[in-house]
Amino acid sequence: MRLLILGGTWYLGRTIGELALDAGWQVTTFNRGVSAPDLAGLEVIRGDRERADDFRRLAEHGPWDAVIDTIGYVPQQVLGGATALAAAVGHYVFLSSVNVYTGWPNEPLDDNSALFGCPPDADKAFGADLGYAGQYGAHKAGCERAVVAAFGADRATLLRPGVILGPREYVGRLTWWLDRAARGGQLLAPGPATRAIQPIDVRDVAQFALHCATARIAGAYNVCAPVGHGTFAELIDDCIAATKAGTEPVWVDPQWLIDRGVEQWTELPLWRTHRGVWAVDSRRAFAAGLRCRPLRDTAADTWTWMTGGGAAITGEGEAGRAADHGLTPEREAELLTAWRPAGQAGGSAGGAR
Repeated sequence: MRLLILGGTWYLGRTIGELALDAGWQVTTFNRGVSAPDLAGLEVIRGDRERADDFRRLAEHGPWDAVIDTIGYVPQQVLGGATALAAAVGHYVFLSSVNVYTGWPNEPLDDNSALFGCPPDADKAFGADLGYAGQYGAHKAGCERAVVAAFGADRATLLRPGVILGPREYVGRLTWWLDRAARGGQLLAPGPATRAIQPIDVRDVAQFALHCATARIAGAYNVCAPVGHGTFAELIDDCIAATKAGTEPVWVDPQWLIDRGVEQWTELPLWRTHRGVWAVDSRRAFAAGLRCRPLRDTAADTWTWMTGGGAAITGEGEAGRAADHGLTPEREAELLTAWRPAGQAGGSAGGAR
């Protein structure tokens, strides 16, 4: 199996490369060489997807059985690159996002939910009036259309992951909760403890992408853990177990936190009260071969990576994201102190255990 990876040096792309090499595949990566050292044992071709000539030059190194694109963000660029590669590659696997759905995160989603309207040749300026998240989702939807326009629906796989966690995570979500659990003491946990969540391990996304490339599985798939895969309480407990710390969760009413200006998704990573954020139907992907490991394994393996000297590799413009996540110790202590006099000591409100 000859595989081309667009990207391939950090997080998901690097994980895909490692698994492909472990499987004995011949792997080529195409990137600018600015994010991280390349994996050993693969062919490296330098280039920039913003330059059309670089893709034409890349195509001359083919053929490949499949390409997995982990760095497509601007439809115009994806269309140009995919068109240049169409005769040199058998199948195109594009890493998209659940952000392509206009309803995310406000409503439950399935494979037939409405997508952002974005043409396959849209440039960077398209959707500027949609805000950051809306523009990102629109661009990803346009990129999907670009891949299909160049390769045809029968040679294109569109993968729409939700929240991806695991070793090498650079955003600061699971890594913050693990660090916080390791500090011990009373940990502020956003209720209800029974809130269902469905993050997916980076290795499971990578394995499914490779499976789709090998079997040439066409179509669009929501790549998330099953709805109800875990709960926030299980996430916290798994972090405490992984770090072997004597940490005590204090479950706090979510509306109380909102009223005090606690920022969802950032100050308390992975906490979001929108009803659709953890309600993405991924049954179609599971029917096609997606498999999902337990959340406790993701937490344990991520902690092993963190304590073993692992450092997150970030792409351009991503280096500061982890610093934006998590309550400061002072802010957490302030909130816990304010919560106790309300008669909530022990953390039994907000639908907690």
